[in-house]
Amino acid sequence: MLMLTTSGMAIAAHDIRPFVPGSLAQILAARVDKPFILVFWSLECQYCPAELKMLGALKHRYPKLDIVLVATDTPNDVPELAARVKSYRIDKVEQWVFAEDMPERLRFEIDRRWYGEIPRTQFYDRAHQREVKTGLINQKLVEDWIARNVTPNPARH
Repeated sequence: MLMLTTSGMAIAAHDIRPFVPGSLAQILAARVDKPFILVFWSLECQYCPAELKMLGALKHRYPKLDIVLVATDTPNDVPELAARVKSYRIDKVEQWVFAEDMPERLRFEIDRRWYGEIPRTQFYDRAHQREVKTGLINQKLVEDWIARNVTPNPARH
């Protein structure tokens, strides 16, 4: 298994990547002309479990839905982050964790008006026009966004 080292912490490269300056540009570049949802969350967030569980269920229902998770915790939290995301059934999506000594720099790069409130969900359409929601989002809002932006082929089970 390929391993990365960030701040002395070994991270499985395919599990959770270090989010550093330039990571947002990398996420956007990998999704040219593709809609996706970018979710900022934390182990300490009281609303994040409900949102992540709901998004996990929607990802299962809409396999083409592209979700990227960014934990605002630290690389030292990777084992707990991985376990928590797996328990929410949303572990099959791209995951990152803040890996910067000054997280304010990352928040500033993401959105100059963001002071760290979470959950924070950013919906990117195909043109990467961004719609930002802070706080717990509801399922209808996400389903409406999916209907407008993702090929409507829900998984049938």
